[in-house]
Amino acid sequence: MQLEEQALGFPCQGEWLTAILSPAAQPARRGVLIVVGGPQYRAGSHRQFTLLARALAAQGVPAMRFDYRGMGDSSGAARDFEEVDADLRAAIDQFMAACPGLQEVVLWGLCDAASAAMFYARQDDRVCGMVLLNPWARSTEGLAKATLKHYYRDRLLQPELWRKIFSGRFRFGAALRSFAGLLGAAYARRPAAATTDDAAGHAVEQTGSPTPDAPGLHQRMLEGLQGFSGKVLFIFSGADLTAQEFLDMVKASRQWQGLLAAPRVTRQTLAPADHTFSRREWRDQVAGWTSDWVRSW
Repeated sequence: MQLEEQALGFPCQGEWLTAILSPAAQPARRGVLIVVGGPQYRAGSHRQFTLLARALAAQGVPAMRFDYRGMGDSSGAARDFEEVDADLRAAIDQFMAACPGLQEVVLWGLCDAASAAMFYARQDDRVCGMVLLNPWARSTEGLAKATLKHYYRDRLLQPELWRKIFSGRFRFGAALRSFAGLLGAAYARRPAAATTDDAAGHAVEQTGSPTPDAPGLHQRMLEGLQGFSGKVLFIFSGADLTAQEFLDMVKASRQWQGLLAAPRVTRQTLAPADHTFSRREWRDQVAGWTSDWVRSW
């Protein structure tokens, strides 16, 4: 039996945050705090976070999702993923106060929320684990290389591309300009927006977090994970450039490779999934992996 969800409000540095608690039927010593990534609120894209929290609670794992300051129903100025330490601490305080018996918390984050979790976790002894999905490690060079390596390779194998070419609908000029821009960004180290061609052959800029090329981002993520002694579950989408960019960064660094090979780290990959695991079967698989892992230790 799953208990009724609860709406919660709590303070954070003079502002007021809003959260939804999905309690388990029985008291639990470990819960999952869902950290919101990108410019979205606690429900998540295609209600992903809402459904995840309910799935976890049904398996006996209490979960809470909340809005940062300046997002959703929380007050204050909007902030990016590198400025939410206070929000996370306040949310953990509220989560533990609302769930008697809760002793430790797993942070669950997708994209830049995964990066935010890496920054924060080592600062708080109550955090025992992290579930990190497609972590945000964005740089102009990294995105350009990932696009060249993964997008263009897969694109050449798509029948749709060849139908466009043979029908005369493919815009070679735009595609060549896009390809040249990516080469420049990837290897000449000059600032350039990474682009691909859309279904009509038009150049389309790849967008994401509002803070690309954040100074020291990769190093801060590395230091955060190195300084955290708890368990970590990485979940990667096979059809996502953000995930591929992060994995390319790992492959280029012995330190990152050593971290991800540690016994405390578990990896899962859902090969056909997109960035947000938007299909029901993908979302259910992520919820299952999360629940099984949280309850396994």
